[in-house]
Amino acid sequence: MSEQSRGVAPRQLGEAQLLRELEAVHRTRHETLLHGSDDALATHTLRMKELEGEYLRRHPDRAPVAGRTRAGARAREDWR
Repeated sequence: MSEQSRGVAPRQLGEAQLLRELEAVHRTRHETLLHGSDDALATHTLRMKELEGEYLRRHPDRAPVAGRTRAGARAREDWR
């Protein structure tokens, strides 16, 4: 499948556009998994990885929320 059919290359997206694309790909993931063809799922997975990779490239020092870390999850009372 050509890159053009997957959308604009993530490196070419502005920050707001990248975030909108990420939101859209995450919003449609479950439906694609349950009801998409094998090709649709493969294409979706590739696009999601490209977008997430670009986000991580741009934000290598992002600070995780404490509750989203292993230690933070263990510290929550509902974990026990």
